[in-house]
Amino acid sequence: MDVNLADLFESVVDTVPGREALVHVDHPGGGAERRLTYAQLDTAADRLAHHLRDSGIRPGEHVGLHLYNGVEYLQTLWACLKLRAVPVNVNYRYVEEELAYLYRDADLAGLVFDAEFTGRVAAALPGAERLRHLVRVGSPPEDAPEPRVEPVPFADAEAAGAPGRDFGPRSGDDQIIIYTGGTTGLPKGVMWRQEDLFFSGLGGGAPTGEPVRRPEELAERVAAGGEGLVFFPTAPLMHGTSTLTAFVAFDFGQKVVLHRKFVPREVLRTIEKERVTCVSLVGDAMLRPLVEALAGPSRGTDCSSLFSVSSSGAVLSDTVREEFAALLPHVALLNNFGSSESGFNGTATDDRGRGLRVRVNDRTAVIDPATYEPVGPGQVGRVAQRGHVPLGYYNDPAKTAETFFHARGERWVLLGDMATVGADGVVTVLGRGSQCINTGGEKVYPEEVEEALKAHPDVYDVLVTGVPDARWGHRVAAVVQPRPGAGPPTLGALQAHCRARLAGYKVPRSVVVTDRIERSPSGKADYRWARAVASGERTP
Repeated sequence: MDVNLADLFESVVDTVPGREALVHVDHPGGGAERRLTYAQLDTAADRLAHHLRDSGIRPGEHVGLHLYNGVEYLQTLWACLKLRAVPVNVNYRYVEEELAYLYRDADLAGLVFDAEFTGRVAAALPGAERLRHLVRVGSPPEDAPEPRVEPVPFADAEAAGAPGRDFGPRSGDDQIIIYTGGTTGLPKGVMWRQEDLFFSGLGGGAPTGEPVRRPEELAERVAAGGEGLVFFPTAPLMHGTSTLTAFVAFDFGQKVVLHRKFVPREVLRTIEKERVTCVSLVGDAMLRPLVEALAGPSRGTDCSSLFSVSSSGAVLSDTVREEFAALLPHVALLNNFGSSESGFNGTATDDRGRGLRVRVNDRTAVIDPATYEPVGPGQVGRVAQRGHVPLGYYNDPAKTAETFFHARGERWVLLGDMATVGADGVVTVLGRGSQCINTGGEKVYPEEVEEALKAHPDVYDVLVTGVPDARWGHRVAAVVQPRPGAGPPTLGALQAHCRARLAGYKVPRSVVVTDRIERSPSGKADYRWARAVASGERTP
């Protein structure tokens, strides 16, 4: 089967052109609201696609989406897919150095960005020689420096582009690249064929039922079904979780609701107003504030339309799950397990106090990474998935060779999660094989933060680890050895130093000063020691 996401979307548009597709509330408190039908969203995407093509963006070239949630994000995404350009997500929390790396590593030819990021874009652009076309949403701050490439206003780009679908034939081999954190702290671009992403990340057009057997079947299902489902991806669309949620909604011919930013009371207000049925979010960092709002200032909000809340990218704690269930017992809470490299692997059970136990799909297994053979019950291995998996990491053949392999006639991806399998087939996830810190769904790798901290004049050595946090799951903590003769650096000074080099979520939230960093004789870091010291379990 040759499945292309733009072809599928257009088939849904032609089936239900007048149905509402997208609602966007620009800012909290009932601000500017935009509503688009499927036909209107399709035409808007066609116009932007024509502008990009007229500006020299060719099929196969990469276009970055450096945007908050909004109509423009999904419009740009569909424009790229229609044109056969490759959309690339950009983390808008990145600072100049991180952006320069991503722009360069991704070989961006075009960039669509929100105006408030103008200064960062201008600073990052000199290191991205191939980036030649910019489209800017909104008006920049008065004091923002202009990028070396003059941006085209988004409204002008859309107005200049012609309507219509004269983009030529597409293919299931057309790509989407999803950037995610790397083991060295640098982001990695996961290369997905659209057909593989459709089946692994979107459930083949039916996440809870039988996948389609031919592309035309998707529109037939939409025609046979009705409307009434309302999907609300509350996390940033720059994360795969929210983008895939929107894709699923469009595959069903249903409505997507967006907020520019996550504000718990406004999310609850929108659930009530738009009769939202399905919410997606990332871990305790998003669900806990919703629970607190629902139990406090937003008590009494009508959530009767809601029947599912799903979390991906971070595990929901037992405590928050229980608090949510007490407030909204009629709502199914789905603790999903997956990654940018695998799509959806399965859903956690409702077991309490037994760790993360996941009922995985039939393409997921726990294997011995040395032999690629499945492990026996109770044995520890790594989670892997076969079949519709990515092609690899863009511009990183070495990491691709480490993570993707062929076995038993199929292509596999080896994930970083260690796990065991029970006699009942349920997988118990033990944790990441690396020292990755998951803070509110964001991946933070210690080496990157350590490198930034070591650039501080008063820091001689440092280890960075994650310590438990009630809201974020884990927070970033640093154990610092001062330079001889220097006074102990303060938390505020180190945070100010890091904020110029790292995205805010990577900046340490606590610092412990020690006379000496524990390392092995070979110089390798002792992260177990660092974690005990940072969490107060051991005296430095």
